[in-house]
Order: sequence, then structure tokens, then C-alpha cells
Amino acid sequence: MINKLKNLGPGLLFAGAAIGVSHLVQSTRAGADFGLGLLWALLLANLFKYPFFQFGPRYAAATGESLLDGYKKLGKGILVTYFILTFATMFTIQTAVTIVTAGLASSIFGNLGFNPVLAVKVWTIIVLIVCLLLLILGKYKLLDNMIKVIIIILSISTISAVVMALYGNDSSVSLVQVLPKETAQVAFLIAFMGWMPAPLDISVWHSLWAVEKRKDDVKFKSKSALFDFNVGYIGTVILGIGFVLLGCLVMFGSGETFSNSAGGFSGQLIQMYTTSLGEWAYILIGIAAFTTMFSTTLTCLDASPRAMDRTLELLIDRNYKRGYLAWILLLVIGTIGIFFFFASEMGLLIKIATILSFITAPFYAIINYKLISGNHTPKEWRPNTKMHVLSWCGMIFLTGFSIWYLITL
Repeated sequence: MINKLKNLGPGLLFAGAAIGVSHLVQSTRAGADFGLGLLWALLLANLFKYPFFQFGPRYAAATGESLLDGYKKLGKGILVTYFILTFATMFTIQTAVTIVTAGLASSIFGNLGFNPVLAVKVWTIIVLIVCLLLLILGKYKLLDNMIKVIIIILSISTISAVVMALYGNDSSVSLVQVLPKETAQVAFLIAFMGWMPAPLDISVWHSLWAVEKRKDDVKFKSKSALFDFNVGYIGTVILGIGFVLLGCLVMFGSGETFSNSAGGFSGQLIQMYTTSLGEWAYILIGIAAFTTMFSTTLTCLDASPRAMDRTLELLIDRNYKRGYLAWILLLVIGTIGIFFFFASEMGLLIKIATILSFITAPFYAIINYKLISGNHTPKEWRPNTKMHVLSWCGMIFLTGFSIWYLITL
């Protein structure tokens, strides 16, 4: 068991990418607005998305290739579609998660002598440069080792915060489940389930990390890949429930009006937690919040360039030695550019990225299922009957969910 835990890698990177805004903001807000009433939604979303996320490391373990290699076998048009969708959203998503991380850094570590607005801009550049240097100098191996430390800190601080909130709570907690009916509440429910635990294209990232892990670690065998994934996935579910509990115990029924921005909401969470339990609790929830968003910023900055580099190689049948470096530099420059010159349009850009993430979920579910169930995957690695049933239920759920989302726009 100890050896298995030492060999963990891509599954924790998946957790690092998934445990971000969906957990810190959406899950906490679900608890703040509905108590534990939306636990059903959290568990249902994770259940129905499970097969399609698992197919990433499963395909990589079965073939030694990433999902992108498999997409090319299904048809070059699928790979072109993936390239366009990723290029259309990666700058906005990176900017969004980096801004939240920078906002938390400013709240926790101070404004560095600047006014609050300028401080967030300075912290944005600092966070990006730190992540860039870590990835360029340390490459995958450092990322693989770092994420273990980050996830351990994140898990311990979050679970400790939940335990302390439970200990300091005097009122009873209701487990009655709620189905929102008002328009604003329904819109939140859709966003909550859509981002929980993450957009489905992260399955591609996971397959790329799994392939990279096999290059660096000969002990990372096929069975290890699925164990690794399950540890990461179960961890995201547990921490999702943890953040719902935090919102419920610290913010539910407080009468506060919560900010719609991720950074503002995170600041409120830290402040309310400190008010409830005392100044000594500030650093604990601050660490939980910051490591949550830093892990997302770091893994996103690695994954998008890695995916774009491999996609381009497959499309033009040519390898570029410095392709990853070129894409990561482009992403950093693009992120800074959007933040400094298109900040006023961030709301629209995030809305476009959200819509694309939601309506493409059935697309990724169907092609992942088709790839893992077809002749391109060795027979012994294809899904069993239970996984087939869950996959079909998931595809129906995600398709209906996307239609529901479009109707509410």
C-alpha cells in the first residue's frame, strides 16, 4: 500500500486541477445558500461523470497513448474540434483561476505596498511567473512531486477547518435535500453541477499526465493508473463535501449577501470563518483556500500547453522539441494580456467559456465512450456491463443537462 501511495501522480494532478473554483467557491456557496440541501447534486454529478474521467487513464494504461492519439484514430475532425475548443477557452480559464489565486494571495500575504487593485495585478504576475518557472525548470517530475505536497496540505487544512467548524457549531444541521425552483437558484444549481468536479476535457489532461508518468516511472503499471485515478477522484468528492460543510456551518443562515465574484466570495469565507472561530483560524482557512487555487493555477498552466502541443503534433504529423515551451509562454502572455487589457470583458469571456464547457460535455462523454469501447482499445480494457450502463446513464444525464442549461440562458 505504501508503494502504491508513493506511485501516485496523475490522479493527484487531476484532483489539483478539479479542486478549484468548483470546490472553493461553488461548493462553499452551495452550503452557504442551501445548507446541506444540495449534497444530492454533488454526488449525482460526480457519479455520472466518473466513467468519462476514468476513460482517460484507462485508455493511457491500455495503449500507452493519450486520448488525443485516440481521437485522431476516430477521425481528424474530432482532433480539430478539440484544438479549436481548447484554444477558444484556455486563456479565459487560466486568467479566471489566476485572478482568484492572486486575490487570495493579496488577502493572506498583503498588498506589497500597493493599493488593493494594483496589488492583485502584481500578485497575478508573481503567481504566473512562479508557476512558469516551476514547470519549465522542474518539468513533469517536479510537478508530480509538488502536487503530492500541495494536495496533502490542502487536504489536512480543509479537513481540519471542517472539524473545527463542526466543533464550534451549536445549532443542528439538517440533511433535508432541496430542489431549487426560483430562476436564480436553478441557474446556480446548473453551474454547480456543471463544474463539479471539473469540465470533462480534463480527462484529456489526465491521459497526458499518465503517459508522462510512465516515461518517468517504470513502476507506474496499468493497475496503478486506475488506483491512482480512484484516489484522486474520491479525494475530490470528499473535499467537495468538506467545502459544502464549511459553507453550511460558517455561512448558512448568516443573513450576509455574498459576492458573485470568486475572489470576493473567497475573501468573505475567510473573514466569516475568522469571525466565527477567532483570529487564530485565519491562517488555516487561508492556507486551505490558497492551496486550492494555486494547485488549479499550476496544473492548468501545465495541462493546456501540453494538450495543445500534442494536438498540433498529431494534426501536422510533426514533433516540435520546444512546442510545450512555446505554448506555455503564449498562455502566460495571453493571460496577462486578457487581465490587463480585457478585464472589463472578463464577465463575457467567462460566460462564453462556461457555455462551451457545458454544451461540449456530451461531446467528450460520447467520444471517450466510443474510443474506450471500440476496436482501438484492447478487449480486456474495455468497460464491463456495469460501466456500460453507468456510461449510458451519464450520457443521457449530460445531454439533458446541457439542454436544460441552454434553456436557462
